[in-house]
Amino acid sequence: MGKRCGRRALLRGLSKRQKRHLREFGEEHPCHDEVPGRPEATQVCELSDNSDKSSAESDSETEVEQVSVYHKLLATLKTSPESESEEEEEDESESEAEESETEMDSEGSLETREAGGGGEDQNDVPEQEEAADMAEQTLSQQQADGIDTSCDLSRGVIEEFTDVKHESEFSLETNFMEEESGDCNADKRDGSSSQAFPEDPFKQHMDKELEEKDVEKISTLPKTSSQSQWPWLGQVTFSSTLEKAKTLKADKEVDVKQLYLHKPLESTWPKVNKQFLSSVNKPSDAFFTPLQRELFCIMNTYRDLFYPERNALTNGEEIRHAYCLHALNHVLKANSQVLSNNAKKRNQKPGTDSDDHRDQGLTRPKVLMIVPFRECALRIVHLFISLLEVNDKRKIDVSNKKRFKGEFGSDPEEKPPNLKRPEDYEAVFAGNIDDHFRIGVAILQKSMRLYAPFYSSDIIIASPLGMRTVIGAEGEKKRDFDFLSSIEILIIDQADIYLMQNWEHVLHLMKHMNLLPLDSHGVDFSRVRMLNLNNWCRYYRQTLLFSALQDPQVNSVFNKHCFNYMGQVAVRNVPLSGSISHVVVQLPHVFRRLETESLTSVIDTRFQFFIDKVLPEYRDAIMSHTLIYIPSYFDYVRLRNYFKKEELNFTHICEYTKKAGVCRARRFFLKGEKQFLLFTERFHFYKRYTIKGIRNLIFYELPTYSHFYSEICNMMKATDNGVDATWTCTVLYSKYDAQKLAAVVGIERAAQMLQSKKNVHLFVTGESE
Repeated sequence: MGKRCGRRALLRGLSKRQKRHLREFGEEHPCHDEVPGRPEATQVCELSDNSDKSSAESDSETEVEQVSVYHKLLATLKTSPESESEEEEEDESESEAEESETEMDSEGSLETREAGGGGEDQNDVPEQEEAADMAEQTLSQQQADGIDTSCDLSRGVIEEFTDVKHESEFSLETNFMEEESGDCNADKRDGSSSQAFPEDPFKQHMDKELEEKDVEKISTLPKTSSQSQWPWLGQVTFSSTLEKAKTLKADKEVDVKQLYLHKPLESTWPKVNKQFLSSVNKPSDAFFTPLQRELFCIMNTYRDLFYPERNALTNGEEIRHAYCLHALNHVLKANSQVLSNNAKKRNQKPGTDSDDHRDQGLTRPKVLMIVPFRECALRIVHLFISLLEVNDKRKIDVSNKKRFKGEFGSDPEEKPPNLKRPEDYEAVFAGNIDDHFRIGVAILQKSMRLYAPFYSSDIIIASPLGMRTVIGAEGEKKRDFDFLSSIEILIIDQADIYLMQNWEHVLHLMKHMNLLPLDSHGVDFSRVRMLNLNNWCRYYRQTLLFSALQDPQVNSVFNKHCFNYMGQVAVRNVPLSGSISHVVVQLPHVFRRLETESLTSVIDTRFQFFIDKVLPEYRDAIMSHTLIYIPSYFDYVRLRNYFKKEELNFTHICEYTKKAGVCRARRFFLKGEKQFLLFTERFHFYKRYTIKGIRNLIFYELPTYSHFYSEICNMMKATDNGVDATWTCTVLYSKYDAQKLAAVVGIERAAQMLQSKKNVHLFVTGESE
């Protein structure tokens, strides 16, 4: 009874939000911890010589000690009793603080949280007794599952959850091939498949020994390129440094045996991929769609791949299935090789050391998958599980699956009713769209471990922001990027979305790929490949980059941060017809070219051109209802400050504007109370509101997504009240906007506009009545 009263006393000092989090998760939320910066001194206890306690008793004492640490954590919180009114005031101040944090949050995470419309229900307040019971129950369950409930007192936050219970079961160093499966002989045959088939792409790629002169060529010499036309991919460019770029030929039919898939994947892949296969497919091609066949043909040669035509509506899931198959195939082959060599080394006579068993990197993670949202990670893990389960009777063991579904899944009821958005928006923002996450996955043939520590993981699935926070910045005390040292396959999916989040996170990640680790992390150097010891892993790493568009920043990552000795393959199709053909309103489009000397001077030249040449034409009161579309947030801030300085009648909406401010700005603009509306591209990306009242449209710069151009133009018909209005559209562009211009007007018109001596070009869309 005394213990229960003591716990209740501890809980009286908690706010409503803290109580709710305690009831649901059995631990205090890290955001509200008030742990002293100085940790308690470690106490050393000596056992007496006549102590004969059993191991079971020792385990029980450990559990009691963990509970005491947990209660010490609770004891650091406020213990003074407060009234209900004080708790409500605290909750209100917390919510206000959260709103201000949302306004000033990092670029990468703010918009997705706004789009998700998250936030906990603060009105759901449990009873104190129920919270205490649930906390005890959850804590005991966590300890039974082997979950580390300790906290980092020096930093004042609870450590990120990692699965410590299954460490030995998934350790590559302590497992052997025959222990992984009852069918010892079958697994041995499967594990030695890479030795039995020397033409296996995995074996060929990883066993290739580069020389120093090869590495020097890759680093210094320019690449030679050649082009080829493929049936589905279209114009494909092959480039290489070491030798003349060899062009692959697209296979019309695929023989599964020639793909050298690891044993379980041969039987599971056709079932998993069945949803994309039509009845038109030939029996001999019953494994891949035409797009998947050509993509996997390139992936399986371990060349770098850039595919800029990923579409969330049409081929997004097809592509996800293809690269998941390739990644899982690579991991299973690598792990089977290690387990097979473990058995050989165990049976080896003492004193006979051999270099034949070099089969590992400096750290265990082999595959890094960068995806934008938690929903993407959820689908990838489900794909892995489906690919590993041979049939319904042979289910694989997945640790922490329930926790994973809870943290990465979504509640269908959270989606607001009657929310109508374009189909592509619904496809991109489906499910849990939190963009701050990372999770390690360890895989053996019949089991999978979620939330594995990074240094015990085979695959890491993360968002750019999740990677950025763990990598840290120079000068920070706690930062870690050693786990990136031996990445053999890097997959960056939906790269275009990172342009809307924070592209700096992607660049920061690429700078820390395949660096020599600062610590050994317990590696057996006798098993490490020479390519890793020579710090040449970056020349073996395969990078798969998928995007919905061609953008100079995405192209730069592929060209400057990928050094694969096998070469690169990029799909380079040009748009024949631009998005301007989808504009349905009758509208004159005036394209005005900027004359600029260099790329660095474009920003200043565009601003000066706008305030000198364009803005004076729209200052007249007749040119009211003018929307200015601005892709860059920095340009938006510059224009906003200029408009304030000139005291122009304007309002503005950006990705950081609160909902009330957005409503006011839309209302003022619709009624004509404000002449100008400054409107950012990222706000449109994350919200896709229809702005009513537009009569004059200015594109300060061409949109990143070409279909945004037609969307914004077609908003003019939303306020067609029968009055004969004169609509205008002005677009600013420079010679450095060639890709964006081609996506809007088509490649032929773009070439003419860039080469023409005239700086102004006019297009008219819509049919006259």
